[in-house]
Amino acid sequence: RQPLDWTGADFYDQTALDAELERVFDICHGCRRCVSLCQSFPTLFDLVDESETMEVDGVAKEDYWKVVDHCYLCDLCYMTKCPYVPPHEWNLDFPHLMLRAKAVAFKQGRSKTRDKLLTSTDLVGSLAGIPVVSGLVNATMKSKTGRKLVQSVLQVHADARVPEYHSDTLRRRHKDRIGRTADGEAAGTTTGKVALFATCYGNYNEPGVNDDLIAVLEHNGIPVTLAAKERCCGMPKLELGDLDAVRAAKEANIPMLKALIDQGWDIVAAVPSCVLMFKQELPLMFPDDEDVQAVKAHIFDPFEYLMLRHKHGLMKNDFKQPLGSVIYQASCHQRVQNIGQKTREVLALVPDTKVEIIERCSGHDGTYAVKKEFHDASMKIVRPVANRVDKSGADHFGSDCPMAGAHIAHALGRDGQQKHPLTLLRLAYGL
Repeated sequence: RQPLDWTGADFYDQTALDAELERVFDICHGCRRCVSLCQSFPTLFDLVDESETMEVDGVAKEDYWKVVDHCYLCDLCYMTKCPYVPPHEWNLDFPHLMLRAKAVAFKQGRSKTRDKLLTSTDLVGSLAGIPVVSGLVNATMKSKTGRKLVQSVLQVHADARVPEYHSDTLRRRHKDRIGRTADGEAAGTTTGKVALFATCYGNYNEPGVNDDLIAVLEHNGIPVTLAAKERCCGMPKLELGDLDAVRAAKEANIPMLKALIDQGWDIVAAVPSCVLMFKQELPLMFPDDEDVQAVKAHIFDPFEYLMLRHKHGLMKNDFKQPLGSVIYQASCHQRVQNIGQKTREVLALVPDTKVEIIERCSGHDGTYAVKKEFHDASMKIVRPVANRVDKSGADHFGSDCPMAGAHIAHALGRDGQQKHPLTLLRLAYGL
């Protein structure tokens, strides 16, 4: 995949952007393979089909933004559908073109205050995580009156599932791990000791998933530490198009992570989007930054890491409890990492456990599903996934992405019943 030339002279030029959008939209109109992926493509094709010419040249340039707004950079069109990606001569990278358009929109001041707030995960998490404040925020979000007020003020849909905030954050729970020293048993590309990148969501909203990950790693003889400081990975700001904020997050995180790597620690994060940010997006934005490339080479999905250890006989199989039937959604940003079905492979090691995988988008994207104008579209996208879960009658369901798992549970009317695969693995170990 080609680097993102986001500092180039033409990147923010509206005329150049419109020309490239028209070129790419015309190719997509003639192909239409991606119509079932997300709402961007049906929106584009409806605009074309309802125009006077029934071609892209009949679509008003201002309406291009309707297509852009529905793209949440899942990358599945690029990775699984499009036949015209590089090295094809048409050089089509739909997600990065949408990212460019979002960046132009941000520079032009088109971004809503709500979107700037929702993507400021460090700020929101730190404020909402204050003990008294977290209780007030959580109570408001559970109240019908509170939700109507939030919808009116912030345009966050009253029916959307929103996460709770914890004052007892992951980093607060495990602050004694910061700065620790430990030895690991190296195997293959792993050093056998892990620095956990907590992530905003895993720190403030669902710290229990990281608790499960720590328990599983340590049960397998893998010591765990935390970075002295941590910022949001930058993915929310990337999806907003605020690339300067992405650079600021990179400049805060990369030196910390590189220092840990130099001390022999591998990096693991439980949220697939955060792993992808360091594996793909930052390396494409900063291809000449050696530290960024070093982090790319040493950051892992949890199940990818465990399977690498298993390959060398270093993952324990002393499971205490079968899991029965498990159905889970492989998150888009995990699939894009091209690591294979590692979650399924690990869970399948548990005796008397049947694992079914759903390779279809949940339509959540962190913020897309909660926005008033996009919530209905997100529910349409998640419905086939929820139907698969419902028809399976499985003992457990969830997703590699904790937000996607919660969104699926919400679509089923079974809020809180989802279980992250790491939670299931901990359960199987009897920890």
